[in-house]
Amino acid sequence: MARTSRARNADPNRHGSRPRRSWLRRVFGWLFAILLVALVLPYLLIPLYSLPQIRPVSTLMLAETANGRAYDRQWVAFDAIAPVLVQSVMMSEDGQFCAHSGIDWDELNKVIDDALEGEATRGASTIPMQTAKNLFLPRTRSVLRKALEIPLAMWMDMVWTKRRLMEIYLNIAEWAPGVYGVEAAAQAYFGVTTEALSARQAALLAVTLPNPHKRNAANPSKGMRRLAGIIEGRARQSGAYIKCLYD
Repeated sequence: MARTSRARNADPNRHGSRPRRSWLRRVFGWLFAILLVALVLPYLLIPLYSLPQIRPVSTLMLAETANGRAYDRQWVAFDAIAPVLVQSVMMSEDGQFCAHSGIDWDELNKVIDDALEGEATRGASTIPMQTAKNLFLPRTRSVLRKALEIPLAMWMDMVWTKRRLMEIYLNIAEWAPGVYGVEAAAQAYFGVTTEALSARQAALLAVTLPNPHKRNAANPSKGMRRLAGIIEGRARQSGAYIKCLYD
């Protein structure tokens, strides 16, 4: 009997492996729960963000706050934004905004085909996809991030009106370092409200969006001025493309 008792006390599974496994299970359980919340939470927030009194902030704004940096963002309602700015941004960033349901599948398929063939790829992000990225996802480029963007963009387009989607996008987009939202951008670059933007100013803001850290709407390069001229022309002819926003 004594020998049996000593054997039981020497069993490593009683005091070593089992507690360690239990601790690892708890850690992995918590990590799984955190990951699940991170994946599900955006889908729960999107219906909440459809309420006009809610003014969402982007992941970049949260990062600015977390790092102790101030940023400028002045929310402006969609009806207070100059239509020429909306037209310019849409024709620059997502010409089929009113026609698709969050994803421009034709453009996305072209990008995938180019990537598979080893060719240089171009951007195929729609305004809903960019909004999903700005609100919920990190800025790092990856296939995983793009895969997360797609269902979020489709859910946004289903839950929000097109006007609400455009309103949120224009109010959370980064237009210059530390400058978020079109109202703050209009005042920072041109000293006017977004309602008072001219066609050329609106076009310059639109072509600043793809690279706000290197492009300056108030001091545009020759290339920016050329692009702004193209966008200004497209905005003038955009009537058939923006019916979901103004009809």
